[in-house]
Formats: sequence, structure tokens, C-alpha cells
Amino acid sequence: MKTFKNVLLVALFFVTATVLGQTKITGTVVDEMGEPLPGANVVVKGTTNGSATDFDGKFILNASSNSGAVVVSFVGYTNKEVSFSGASDLGTIALQPSNTLDEIVIIGKGVIDLAGGRKTPVAVSTIKAAEIQKKIGTQDVTMALVNTPSIYVAGQSGGFGDSRISVRGFDQTNTAFLLNGQPINGMEDGKMYWSNWSGVNDIASAIQIQRGLGASKLAISSVGGTMNFVTKTTDKKEGGYFYAGTANDNYYKVSAVYNTGMSESGWGTSVMLSHWQGDGYFDGTKGQGQTYFISVGYKPNEKHNFNFLLTGAPQWHDQNFSKSIQTYLDKGKKYNNNWGTYNGEYMTERRNFYHKPVLNLNWDYKISEVSSLSTVLYASFGRGGGTGNRGSRERTADGLIDYDAIYANNAAAGGIGMFGNDTYITRSSVNNHAWYGLVSNFEHDINDNLKFNIGADIRTYYGTHFRQVADFHGLNSWTEDRDLKDNTHTRVGPTVAVTATESFGTNPWSAMFNAAGEDQRIDYDSSERITYGGVFTQLEYSNDNMSAFFQGAISNQQHQRFDRYDYLPEYEDSKKVDNLGYNLKAGLGFKTSERGSLYFNGGYYSRQPYHDNIFNSFDNSINPSSQNEDITGLEMGYSFKSEFFSYNVNLYNTIWKNRVEAVSIFNSGVLTTTEKTGQSQYHKGVEFDFVAKPLQQLDLRGFLSLGDWTYSGSVVTRTLDEDRNVTGASTVVDVDGGKVGDAAQFTFGLGFDYSITDDLSIDSDYRFYDKLYANVGATKENLELPSYGLLDAGISYKLRLGEGSKSLDFRANVNNVLDTEYISELRTNNPVGAGTTNTYKGIDTSNQGYFGMGTTWNFSVRYNF
Repeated sequence: MKTFKNVLLVALFFVTATVLGQTKITGTVVDEMGEPLPGANVVVKGTTNGSATDFDGKFILNASSNSGAVVVSFVGYTNKEVSFSGASDLGTIALQPSNTLDEIVIIGKGVIDLAGGRKTPVAVSTIKAAEIQKKIGTQDVTMALVNTPSIYVAGQSGGFGDSRISVRGFDQTNTAFLLNGQPINGMEDGKMYWSNWSGVNDIASAIQIQRGLGASKLAISSVGGTMNFVTKTTDKKEGGYFYAGTANDNYYKVSAVYNTGMSESGWGTSVMLSHWQGDGYFDGTKGQGQTYFISVGYKPNEKHNFNFLLTGAPQWHDQNFSKSIQTYLDKGKKYNNNWGTYNGEYMTERRNFYHKPVLNLNWDYKISEVSSLSTVLYASFGRGGGTGNRGSRERTADGLIDYDAIYANNAAAGGIGMFGNDTYITRSSVNNHAWYGLVSNFEHDINDNLKFNIGADIRTYYGTHFRQVADFHGLNSWTEDRDLKDNTHTRVGPTVAVTATESFGTNPWSAMFNAAGEDQRIDYDSSERITYGGVFTQLEYSNDNMSAFFQGAISNQQHQRFDRYDYLPEYEDSKKVDNLGYNLKAGLGFKTSERGSLYFNGGYYSRQPYHDNIFNSFDNSINPSSQNEDITGLEMGYSFKSEFFSYNVNLYNTIWKNRVEAVSIFNSGVLTTTEKTGQSQYHKGVEFDFVAKPLQQLDLRGFLSLGDWTYSGSVVTRTLDEDRNVTGASTVVDVDGGKVGDAAQFTFGLGFDYSITDDLSIDSDYRFYDKLYANVGATKENLELPSYGLLDAGISYKLRLGEGSKSLDFRANVNNVLDTEYISELRTNNPVGAGTTNTYKGIDTSNQGYFGMGTTWNFSVRYNF
């Protein structure tokens, strides 16, 4: 009996010691709106000791140590780490949804206008810097969006920076792209050239894509959606990092970042420099570039906040153009015939080179507790272009460019080159511009529930386009004849000879300051001035259970063209063309339960035609059929959030009338462009995405999108050659019921991220594409490409170096792990007919297009300090 009592006393002692040795931790977990999050996980960091919040978001947790940290998580929200010391009430812990930007320092919030600052929900996906840096590797920044619904990226096969992105079946000329609220689509044609924005990978804090009508108040008419690149601003803390990465095909990249932190006087600076280069996955697609980023912040007091930003990404990259499937089958999937050798040294005919510095000054002014003003003043200066052949090209037996023969022919001509004889030069098609603008937004809280915005969007743009000699290849001069036009746009003479004796290389840095004078320009020389002025307003009402908004914008564009090459001096200036446009949007959102919410949005756009659609004959004549495009959009969506599973469902219907479209294709080295006017398109579909957390260490995600995108009625078509001459008569073509191409109408994806330890994780994503049609514009019988799926995988490891934030981050990615062979896009739609002799996966091999990339890899290490 005595022995039993002793054992009982010892056991009681250990139980009491254990209980007394535990630290009691309490708190309440809420969402971004302050509502309780029942079922949120609260775990002591580095252990499996955890608890879950009750219906009111409260938790009680006993920790075995006296100090440490707890990790709070809830599916669809960003994890939050909170330190404790001794028995603690951690108070209210607010989690932010994982697709918002609330924890990121943003300058010019009123201008940037991100979803998340709005109560009314929209179809939105946000990718933050950590995710971009982890998975982007050597790819274009567009690839950061591939694991989101209704997004398709094509064009990577062209070379570094040549990718294109489609949103809900609309190409990137119909998606608004913004840099900190600054519009960056080309003002002439709405196009995006991602090679000019390669540095976004390094400088972005986040990328947010708002599909469809979106949340933007600006006077922009985006049909597919709005993509906002939010750059880093001046960091509040001192620190930085060094980065080094390598990849397949001799690619490497180095970067350095340093932040001074904010001084007591309110000043701070952040600087980033990087360099990259590589041979390219496909033959003859070498590339090289740099990125610079300087951000200077100044906060004199609580009312004013200023930030100046300068960034640019000078680059050059060699290009691959589409070829027949049969050519790839005969010569290899990486075959490219835009290059050759001279005396054994590599030389290319097709090189893109560009330098586009961007400057902006942001000012945030807190006028009072209920009023604020955000303004961004910006400028950009683009310099560069792309090279190509002019004159008689020679090719080797393998189809490559025979520069040895070209030099011999030029020497035989006595060094005197002339358009039309047996001589050859490499020319540059130069596209220079200067762009200035201002966006300003005033916001006022009328009361706790009602908010009012009004603002202005003003831009002016002057672009210049001409050709110059890039390489004479042994010639001393190059001469061309031109006949001048009168005010009726008819060539009346006199014939004028132009002789170029100077050449200009393809270095993007020197292109900023060195270009051909007017007396050295060949083939064409024109400019345009585009001025844009718009005002916008928004009224938004919200309470605990519902929200509603109305937005309106009106804008005027003025266009004028100047042609110094093809017109008599007195007729160089075109008439001025003014176009008025507007858009209206409204929406309603409300809670259906504690975890569910529903929204409805609708909008109408009257969008002005692009400059190139007004002067689409490449002369000063005005296209009589150019008119505003009419877009009507309807959307609805439902969101659900729980402790283990959250999802979003969106339905959309977009009707687009009076559209103008141009599709270009290279065939046997010749560029042909087909313009189609009077189009009507109908895009409808459903999107679904989810995140789940079945285990504390495991995150699952997935998406599905199903679209039905078709043409309606008939269109007027005409064809232009590479020298911008109209070839053949215009025709009327029936396209009713034809499928919209260049983007998969069915996409599906699944992915996971598993933390093996706090510092080691693995992740993988699988994407499947189907209902992908050829990129040939409006047509009744479009060609469907074979469906395909891609698997990517990666591993991350963090080596912590003592106290603080010092660490070494290691990352490895393998894209297209299974080396899947697939056609990524086609530029023709030749059907398999009775006379077809060769096919590939059911496709006539005479079709022009690209194969996608096989397995690629990249590895990087980053030192944080």
C-alpha cells in the first residue's frame, strides 16, 4: 500500500509539473472585415501542438515553452505568425485573403485601384512576389498567370519576351495592362511587347488580374480584363538580397537589391540591378538584357507621401517565326531558319531590340479623415525596333541564311546596293515614342456606408516609325526610289532617290541616343500624335451584408498622322480625327450566409478604335469604316469560405460588336497581314477555382474554365504585305458560328504545395488545355488543335543564417516534366482533305505554327540580408 501511495505521489508530481510548465495562450481570429473565422488553425511553430478556433473565432492553446510563436492559418488566407512570451492573450488576429495585397506597401492606392480595396467582388486572381520569384524562372512574366482560370499564354516559341496572353478568349490588345495604375498598352494598337517588360519579374510586389469588367475606375475599356503590375516601393526596413540563377541552354541571371530603409526624416531609397542572357530553347533565339529600378520615397508628415520611380529593361533577343509542321518534323522541333553564319560566326536576320525607360512620381495626400487625393505623373521613352531582310536573300541547303553568299554578291556589285538588284542589307524597323500622362483620383467618404470617387486620366503620345540600315554586309551604300503622293493619296511623283550611307546597330542602350536622321531613312518615315483625355467617377455603398456600386467614364481621343517619306511636303500632315468614348458599370454584392456571398455586375463600353485602325492603309487616308466598338458585359459569381475549403464560381457573357482585327503570318520568310473589320463576337463561360488545406503542411489548389467563344455574321477582309501595301481586293466573308482561336476554351488545373519542414517544401502544378483553335481571326471553319497537358514541379529550401532575416534560399524548377510534345499554336487552318498526304495527330502538316517547349529547368540561390 505504501508503495502504491509513493507511485501515486510521483505521478501526481509529474502531472502537476507538466500543467504548471505549460503556457496558456488565447486570442481571437477574424477575417479582413473583422468577422470571426471559426475553424482557423492555431499551431505552435515548429510543433504539432495546435488548436482550432470556435464559432466566435476564439481559441485556447497550451504551449510547453514559455516563449515562441504561433502560426495562424485558414484556407484561402495568408498565414500569420504571432509571437508570445509567457501566458498571453494575443488579442484579435486579422488574416488577409491570400489573393489580396493589403500587407504590401502600395503607393498611389487611389490610382492603382486594386480589387480588395473594393467591397463589391469581381473575378480576380493575385500572384505575389514570392510566388513569382519561386516559379517564373527564365519564363516571361505572363507565365505567372497560367494557373488561373480563362488564361492562355502563347508565343513563347518565338523567343525571349515574345509571349502573348489571352483572357476569356480576348487577346492582349483587349486587356488593359497597368503599371502602378499607369496604362502601358501601346496607344497605336493596344499591343503589349513583353520583351520590354522583362524586368517586371524582379520589381513586382504583385500582379493582379481582374477578369472581365473588373474593379478599375479608370477611363479604360478593357474587354478581357485588367492586369495591374504593382511594383516594389521604397522599403521601410534596411536590407536586400543577391540572386544568381542558371537554366537550360546556357541561361544565367544575376541580381542585386538594396533598401536603405526609411530615415527619421522620412527619406528612403530602393535600388535593383540585374543582368540575364541565354541561347534560347529554339535554334537562333539568343537573348540578353538588363533591368534597373530606382525608387525614392519621402514622407514629410502623415498627410503627404511621395515616391519617385525609374525603371527600364533594355534587351535584345533573336526571333523564331512560325513554319509548317512538316518542316519541324523534317528538321527538328527546335528548327529556326532566321539565322546563319558568316566566316563561321553566328549572325541573325531577325533581332528585336528595345529600351523603354519609365518614370513616375506618385503623390498621396490625406486631406482629412474622410478625403484623400492620389496622383501619378508619368513618362516613358521607347527606342528600338526589329531587324529583317531588304534585298535578295540567299539560303544554304539546310534552309539557313547564307551570309557568305550574301557578302560575295554584295562585293560583286562593287559595294553599291540598290533595292531591286542582287544585293542585300539587314534593315531595322524602328518604333520610337515619347509618352506623358497623369492620372489623379479624389476619394471622399460621404458617411460610413457611402464613398464617392472622381478623377482624370490624361495622356499624350508621339510615335515615330521608319527603317534604317542595321548592317550593310560589305556594301558602302543603299539606294531606293520613292514616288510622292498628293492630297488624294495618289502617287504623282516626282521620283526621288534616297541613299543611305550610315548603319545603326542593335544595341538597346545606344538606340536611346543614336538613330538615323531623316536623310538616312529608307522605305518609310512617319509619325503620329495621339492625345487622350478622360474623366471617371464611382459611387459605392456598403454595409455589413451588402454592397453596390456605379462607375462611369467618358474620354476623347484625337489622332493625327505625319508622313515625311511618301507625301509631297505640303500634304505630309493628315487631318485630325476625334473619337468620343464612354463606359458604364454597375454591380451588387451581398452575403447569402456567414460563409457565402453572391455578386452581379454589368457594363457597357463604347470604345474608340485604335490609331492603326483609323489609318490602316499606312498612309494619311482615313478608314471610312472605322468606328467605335460596342461591348456589353454581364457577370455573376459566388464565393464560399470555410476552415478547410474555399472556392469561387464566376459566370460571364460578353457581346462585342464592330470589332477590327489584324492577324499576321510569316510564310517562306514573307510577312502577310489580314485585316478583318465589322466583326461580332460572343464570349460566354464559367470559371471555378478553389483552395483547400486538408493538412497543416499541405495546400491544394485548382481551377477549371469552360468557354464558348464564337464569331457572328460576316466580316470585310483585306490583305497587306510586309511593306504595308494592300494586295488584292476586299472581300466579304461569312464567319457565323466560327470558333475564336489562339486560346484554349477549356482549361483545367490542379496543384499542391507541401511543407516537409518549416524550411523545405515541394510543389507541383498540372494544366490541361482543350478546345484550342488556330489563330487566324474571324473564320467560319476553324481548325481545332490536339489537346495537351503539362506538368511542372519545384522544390524550395531555406537555410537560415543566425538571427534576423539573413538566409540562403534555394529553388529548383522543372517545367514540362514529362517532356510532352504539343502544338502550342497554329497560324493557318488548312483542313485534312482528300489530297492531304501528311498529317500529325490529325492535323495537315502544311499548317504553319509552333511546337511548344519540351522539358526545361532552372536553379537559383538567393542571399537575403
